[in-house]
Amino acid sequence: MQIIIVGGGNVGATLAERLSQEKHNISVIDTRNEVLSRICDNVDVMGIVGNGASYAVQKEAGIEEADLLIAVTNSDELNMLCCLIARKAGGCQTIARVRNPVYSREISFIKEELGLSMVINPEDEAAMEIARVLKFPSALEIDTFAKGRVELVKYQIEGASALCGQSLKAISAKMKCDVLVSTVERGEEVFIPDGNFVLREKDEISIMGSTKNIVLFFKKLEVPTTRANNVFIVGGGETAYYLSKHLLSIGVDVKIVEKNKQRCNELCELLPEAMIICGDGTDRDLLLEEGLPQAESFVALTNFDEENILLSLFARSISKAKLITRIHRIAFDEIIEELNLGSVVYPKYITAESIIKYVRGMQNSIGSNIETLYQLHNDRVEALEFIVRQKSPVVDIPLQELHLKPNLLLCCINHRGQIITPGGQSRLKVGDTVVIVTTVKGLDDISDILKD
Repeated sequence: MQIIIVGGGNVGATLAERLSQEKHNISVIDTRNEVLSRICDNVDVMGIVGNGASYAVQKEAGIEEADLLIAVTNSDELNMLCCLIARKAGGCQTIARVRNPVYSREISFIKEELGLSMVINPEDEAAMEIARVLKFPSALEIDTFAKGRVELVKYQIEGASALCGQSLKAISAKMKCDVLVSTVERGEEVFIPDGNFVLREKDEISIMGSTKNIVLFFKKLEVPTTRANNVFIVGGGETAYYLSKHLLSIGVDVKIVEKNKQRCNELCELLPEAMIICGDGTDRDLLLEEGLPQAESFVALTNFDEENILLSLFARSISKAKLITRIHRIAFDEIIEELNLGSVVYPKYITAESIIKYVRGMQNSIGSNIETLYQLHNDRVEALEFIVRQKSPVVDIPLQELHLKPNLLLCCINHRGQIITPGGQSRLKVGDTVVIVTTVKGLDDISDILKD
């Protein structure tokens, strides 16, 4: 496909890399020549210097032949204008990043009137991911499928855990919980395990099952499953607003430290139930005075990765809080993973997942649609949820008779709301959704799980 990306910042550069890996022809528009040079040096894309809202610049980028334009500049208004011009100039599909809460409340109207195919809000998506983790503090990550009925929970095995030294087959027999260990990350390696795989201390495992069975599994492991009752947030930006709004609605106490006085006043109006503290979140004495040592959860949401990392390390040293750290840049992700920062949230990855899902949906056949897509373990594994349509070659055949690609696991079937952990005799029916975890990249359709 021919795809134009307007905006070469963190999100735009990540999209250019990911979509280029998906074998699309990518053009990136940005006003900054040095930004485009950096992207073009790392990724096989075409760079165009100019204003993405200019018809002449879009024409130079190939808007008349483009299938999709994605506008991810720092300005919501510019993004919407880029998409409007693209719709008029090329008739292509358009995606806009819109972050302002004022626009978010009117998003249905904006989407319909401007003819947008999709609207993305990385801050809101990041906030929802953080909120999911805070509901289950023992988890490093939580991804949801089947409209929230199924969860994929990432958890690190501790030394005293009953899982250490046990095969998955033995764990299943002992625990008697209808869950499935779908991936294991051990050091630099990622495995899609079989029943004979033996777990070790410090393995990071992804467990899939219904919410009820996931909770039961962790209760049997004697791992805490109750949500955090309070959260201490440093940084009062848009992500903090969306996160606080959601947490307050479910009865979680919220405390936000923000150093910009004008922003503090805005937050006081937007979030009257939250405690807003105007001060420097990197001030050690302030954090101690405001009760960080007693906090059940801590979220670092400043605009600087270095500050977020240091804040989380400090919070870990003085409290037992569940840690969540937002990171924008990914150049040092190997080092970041070794720092024990709790759950690390990368907004750019969340945005890329949403757009890649949409792009693959534009390409797939009549056999299925991609409902959900998550990229796991530093993009080495994909978890996809397909809805099965008529004419698919996988319908109504026992799974054990299907010739599946290697390194691919069918983890879950949602049959009319009934969540099934599949066995060899299980069959996919029209209308089912199925969750697949695999190291095979680029699956567009449910039929792609079969060997060629």
